[in-house]
Amino acid sequence: QVQLVESGGGLVQAGGSLKLSCTASGFTFSWWRMSWYRQAPGKERELVADINSNSDRTNYADSVRGRFTISRDNTKNTLYLQMNKLHPEDTAVYYCCAHLREPFWGQGIQVTVSS
Repeated sequence: QVQLVESGGGLVQAGGSLKLSCTASGFTFSWWRMSWYRQAPGKERELVADINSNSDRTNYADSVRGRFTISRDNTKNTLYLQMNKLHPEDTAVYYCCAHLREPFWGQGIQVTVSS
């Protein structure tokens, strides 16, 4: 069955960095567009970044452009999100999403940025 497992979250001070990973299984990872979303308490889930199947197109939310980098390794079935210069406003649960015939979500991972 399809599985997406996020890792790499945690607590970091403002200005610090974290790298999230999302390991996929149960489908042909290299065929599909992938995204990272996040949801902060009391807010709607929002797109952070996405990447097409062969990594030649990426898209970022204005709030993270220039600080975050999305990438993928199709040989490892893994999606990444490098997050630099983190702000307290980046605190949220981060979700990996596979844009299959319907979107498929990971379980989410907490990122907390302290001021």
